[in-house]
Amino acid sequence: MDQIKDCIEYGSVVMEYAVEYRARKTLGICVHPDGSVEVKAPMEAPLEQIRKHVHRRAPWIYKQQRYFSSFGIHTPERKYVSGESHLYLGRQYMLRVVDSERNEVHYKGNILEVECRHRKDVRSLLMAWYRKRAEIKFKEYADPLISRFSRHQVKPSGLKLKEMETRWGSCSASGQIFLNPRLIGAPRICIEYVIMHELCHLVHRNHTKAFYELLTQEMPDWEKWKMRLERLMI
Repeated sequence: MDQIKDCIEYGSVVMEYAVEYRARKTLGICVHPDGSVEVKAPMEAPLEQIRKHVHRRAPWIYKQQRYFSSFGIHTPERKYVSGESHLYLGRQYMLRVVDSERNEVHYKGNILEVECRHRKDVRSLLMAWYRKRAEIKFKEYADPLISRFSRHQVKPSGLKLKEMETRWGSCSASGQIFLNPRLIGAPRICIEYVIMHELCHLVHRNHTKAFYELLTQEMPDWEKWKMRLERLMI
């Protein structure tokens, strides 16, 4: 994958970013907790198109950078070794890696334990466990919300996991709701907020005034949980 450095001017700020070309169809922007900006671009995307996209997203990028800088810290890169802290349903667990003849993940107290034959497999084992837990817990949380939401004469055509770089959830034109498996690290109430957000899109496709009125009607304190989610999942 090729990578280049570039920058734009946003007001009095020089906004630097790295461009990484990948086999993909759309442009994506990620602001990391250390303030660095990464643009993931299709292999054939011209630099001018990328600059225009960054210009359009500059207010959001700047807001994210200010938000992260207010903490004065950043999340270190995961190494998946004993002693690291990992989130599950809003709680911090200490990772314990144990050599074993089995490949298994379980938790007890504040310990998230990975038994494995090969240490190089810790990350993949943990990610598979998170995904399995997400499949179970997201359905558990979504079912009563979907049932409650049926009074609006709508129902999702399905609920699936989908890896997304910049979104926690999405709703397709066919009414299928997709949830980012990374949400399994967040508290239940934050997961429920994302589900409710996507359910509201079954009634109002865009983020209109009517959409937010419906979201507020269904979850009056949604902004509180949105802020908590963004603060926790950096």
